[in-house]
Amino acid sequence: MIDVNTAGEVWIFAEQRDGQLADTPLELLSKGRELADKLGVKLAAVLAGHNVSGLSAQLGHNGADKVYLVEDPLLEHYQTNPFAKVLDELIRKHRPQIVLYGATPVGRDLAPRVASSMKAGLTADCTDLQIGDHEVKKTGTVYKNLLFQIRPAFGGNIIATIINFDRWPQMATVREGVMPMPEPDTRRKAEIVREKATLSGRDLPIEILRQEIQERKVNLKASRVIVAGGAGVGSKENFKLIYELAHSLGAAPGATRAAVDLGFVDRDHQVGQTGTTVRPSLYIAVGISGAIQHQAGMSESKKIIAINSDPEAPIFNLAHYKVVGDLNTVVPMMIKAIREKV
Repeated sequence: MIDVNTAGEVWIFAEQRDGQLADTPLELLSKGRELADKLGVKLAAVLAGHNVSGLSAQLGHNGADKVYLVEDPLLEHYQTNPFAKVLDELIRKHRPQIVLYGATPVGRDLAPRVASSMKAGLTADCTDLQIGDHEVKKTGTVYKNLLFQIRPAFGGNIIATIINFDRWPQMATVREGVMPMPEPDTRRKAEIVREKATLSGRDLPIEILRQEIQERKVNLKASRVIVAGGAGVGSKENFKLIYELAHSLGAAPGATRAAVDLGFVDRDHQVGQTGTTVRPSLYIAVGISGAIQHQAGMSESKKIIAINSDPEAPIFNLAHYKVVGDLNTVVPMMIKAIREKV
């Protein structure tokens, strides 16, 4: 834990792998820029790895005022202990007021370790971040310009706002895809602050002999059109209709958590609170009731078409175009019409 430092910077952990930045830190720079401007402080990115200095310019183009660069051969591959030690030392030295991580496998592993070491708070899987004031009713004390860490709770049935007014830095992980990717400005340049890592072989309890990386089967975040199926599709065999419609449109096939849990499709296709957050130009929801957990991941789609046999399905409250009918009849008709037009 560090002392409350209202002049401290806003930090983004710049996650990278094999010299390539992940999407999430770039998305976080967009929100980080907004938070830093509201607080009147600098936005900084923490970039750790081996031979990664070339990524500093990209971070500057996407909004960072400053990049804390830590390069060491022992940081070539991600391991919890050395990366947590680097973050811990940098936070104690520079005393930022906010530190944000992507809610990726790496971020979800690293952030709790740093929070535990710092004896600070951490909110996981945020979907929004804001700056605001908070009054403690019992004492009447008002805390100015706190980080409001906003996330779904109780299975997505409520939205919780979490604050941390004394155990700083204020830290949160943010779900992938919930923040818009900033437009890079190649005229912007970040100040590079080189820091040394005080690491030894004892900080790496695991020796990595080989890496086998399985790429995702579908890139939902980059898809302009998504056709998603829910439990209402009925079976894995019937889910072929979703693939056929998606193929006809040149779209990506998506799914609800219920469809994934039922084994209709694998988890790479999951859209929603515990899956991928998407903002396509067109989202076609087939056999999806529209639970709030799913809506959290696709509600910002530009156009939504919902197909459901239940006229009271919650998804219709969100849809721009509503088709009440049996998907086994409607979807084949759509596929036929699209193919005939092509």
